Amino acid sequence: MSEIVLDGHKLAWHKDRVDAWLSGERIAPITIDCALTRACTYRCTYCYGMLQANDIKKMTKEVIFRFLDDAAEIGVKAISFVSDGESTCSPHLYDAVLRGKQNGLDMAIGTNGYLLKEDRLEDILPALTYLRFNISAADGDRYAAIHGCEKESYYKVLDIIKTCVKIKCKKNLPVTIGLQMVLLPEFADQILPLAKLGKELGVDYLVIKHCSDDESGSLGVDYSKYHDMVEILKKAESYSDNGYLVKAKWSKILSGGKRTYSRCYGPPFIMQFSGSGLVAPCGMLFHDKYKRYHIGNIVDTSFKEIWQSDRYWEVINLIASEKFDARSMCGSLCLQHKVNEFLWDLKANNAALKKGEGEPPMHVNFI
Repeated sequence: MSEIVLDGHKLAWHKDRVDAWLSGERIAPITIDCALTRACTYRCTYCYGMLQANDIKKMTKEVIFRFLDDAAEIGVKAISFVSDGESTCSPHLYDAVLRGKQNGLDMAIGTNGYLLKEDRLEDILPALTYLRFNISAADGDRYAAIHGCEKESYYKVLDIIKTCVKIKCKKNLPVTIGLQMVLLPEFADQILPLAKLGKELGVDYLVIKHCSDDESGSLGVDYSKYHDMVEILKKAESYSDNGYLVKAKWSKILSGGKRTYSRCYGPPFIMQFSGSGLVAPCGMLFHDKYKRYHIGNIVDTSFKEIWQSDRYWEVINLIASEKFDARSMCGSLCLQHKVNEFLWDLKANNAALKKGEGEPPMHVNFI
């Protein structure tokens, strides 16, 4: 199995796209993270979705298919159904995965898993690059409290994960099945139990990540307390073996929630859409109060037309200009953070752009 990058980026394996961007070309995103709805079955205590409210429009099957067709046509390489909603709430999720794969796109899902239909898993698992379950506790009571759901949901989700692993092993599928823990300081007691649980379930990895917050600190994340968990996180990583990886996102967990760059260069490479169909540079800017940065909506206009529009590139150029300061005008530790660090180094420090060497890492198109 090639390397899996859980704390970093993969732009070195997309040098042609980076070179085109540096030359001023209008490039297509490599990866798009999106949801098929803003609905969710859970009410997680750390949910950033409540900070992303915007006009909700219905993502019909026709809209979703048109988007997936457009994405493939313009040169997008990967679509992950991960954003501000739980895409398993959409009746079109399974058809969307298959349509995207048929179009030649790498497809992925991030989910709480509760609504995944076991009778459709054999259909979609062969079409997925990865399936990631969001789970921040390894105890029914703690799970219910953290995720804002019934205790029984925990046991149902575990059964679904086991079924996924069983299908993967039976059919020898290349899909990666992982767990993701969103870590708040008050969840420290669940770190080691989750590391143990992942190994017992037979998944490929557990990634432990920070919790993002907006520029006003609305979720109240105390980043200084992450430093108190270094030893327990290292102990969790010691559960790793040849078939199972536990990885903390150290670069973000220990960053203090700070950025070293002021301009946002990442969205041309990794764009985010809301489950409402809203196209914006990133999830940090979904809320209606950021309409200055809203580009369009794929319910109303095809993504190809949006991408080709002057408005798309006006917004992309605005957040990459001196008129926008990523250190104070958007939330902390966003999806594009590692990509932004890399691109800032290229632009501001004239760093050399080297092509990735050796075998590409896993999930190379999910940058």
